Amino acid sequence: MAYAPKKLLIFGSLVLLLSGALAMYATDNTATTGVALLDVYKSPDCGCCQGWIDHAESEGIEILAHNTNRLSEIKAERSILPKYQSCHTSISEDGFVFEGHVPASIVKRFLTNPPADAIGLAVPGMPIGSPGMEMGDIRDDYEVLLLNSDGSVTVFERILGAK
Repeated sequence: MAYAPKKLLIFGSLVLLLSGALAMYATDNTATTGVALLDVYKSPDCGCCQGWIDHAESEGIEILAHNTNRLSEIKAERSILPKYQSCHTSISEDGFVFEGHVPASIVKRFLTNPPADAIGLAVPGMPIGSPGMEMGDIRDDYEVLLLNSDGSVTVFERILGAK
């Protein structure tokens, strides 16, 4: 009879060990898989936002999309000034913001090594040719801006359109 409780103890220990490993995986998905997770807040009617989501997912970013009528409030809560705003706001698990049509490769590079005092990146407006704003071969030049916690902004990267 002492044998059954020993089996139960071993089984219970294994279950606890596995559940701990799964919990660790679930809370630090980016570190273990290299996959970024972004919550994307967008208008329910915006097609270019869905285009950007499709782009990000094709680049390996996991997206949780949220249709909302509170975009202005979300942007204000995240200190995104009106002159840096676009149609959708993405927020990483670490709280970094990615405003608008920031290319997924740049999002991933930023998340790998976020600059000190940064709150995120922004592509103001909706530049033609940016991810989600494709129009054939037409492409605007645009800048990806680094948003800093002190309210300052610098150019993180310049994207030159094909001429």
